Amino acid sequence: MPIEATEFKRALGQFASGVTVVTTRDAAGTPLGLTVSAFCSLSLAPPLVLVSIDQRSETLRGLDQSGLFAVSVLAEGQEAVSHRFAFAPEKFDEGLEQGQHGLPLVQGALAHIECRVAGRHPGGDHVIYVGEVLRLAVHPGRPLLYHAGRYARLLAQEEPE
Repeated sequence: MPIEATEFKRALGQFASGVTVVTTRDAAGTPLGLTVSAFCSLSLAPPLVLVSIDQRSETLRGLDQSGLFAVSVLAEGQEAVSHRFAFAPEKFDEGLEQGQHGLPLVQGALAHIECRVAGRHPGGDHVIYVGEVLRLAVHPGRPLLYHAGRYARLLAQEEPE
């Protein structure tokens, strides 16, 4: 019995995830990027991450041409940034800084992870990229979460006594 796409999306939407913005540049230096929740750590030694990108995304061009990408882990309150990189045509108009490898990074993000493409693998209607971490920075704050098609926030935790 085949799995229906709507039920598949509904079931997987029950898995809460962080929200990231993945950016790169194409061969001409044009910035490209999108909102991604399919991101995770892959290995500590060497430090590797994994990101999954829809085959229809123009961002694939930059990943393949430059061989570099950056991941900005969004902080609580950055829903507008997530929405802009998911839907807006003018993604790079504001709130960005340049990383050490010339890639756009989201200001105020909890983490910036700059990577070299170490692998590219087909994954159904997506392409899975493995990134070797070249540089990272971590900033204090709380993460922006996504669950069941909506943004979510962590509840405040009580401090231990």
